Amino acid sequence: MTKVFTDYLWFNTKNRQEFIRITDKVTDIVGRSGVKEGMVLVSAMHITAGVYVNDWEDGLIHDFGVWLEKLAPAGLNYRHHQTGEDNADAHLKRTIMGHQVILPITNGALDLGPWEQVFYAEFDGQRRKRVVVKVMGI
Repeated sequence: MTKVFTDYLWFNTKNRQEFIRITDKVTDIVGRSGVKEGMVLVSAMHITAGVYVNDWEDGLIHDFGVWLEKLAPAGLNYRHHQTGEDNADAHLKRTIMGHQVILPITNGALDLGPWEQVFYAEFDGQRRKRVVVKVMGI
């Protein structure tokens, strides 16, 4: 019989932009779900935050920040700012990094590659936001 289990991760970052490793939290939710074979969807529920999978290495995480700032710099006169907002760069950065991932579950555990980790990427933080984690399988 197919199981579906949903939980949420909540974040309120200290900085406007942060990259937070959430692999262990997702692993815990998968374990509590009881699903042995299936998939887990991990999705940021805010349009200025994302979820991605990559290496957990400080230099690379720094490089992501530098690279994103070159592609979508903060402080430009974006058209979005004419609506009273000031976070157009955060929307663009989220689009570049992606808003969700689907990960395999095998034998009741995340089935990630040897260096793969799951991250929450915040681009307009310092307020409460959430990520949905939906586990589906048997």
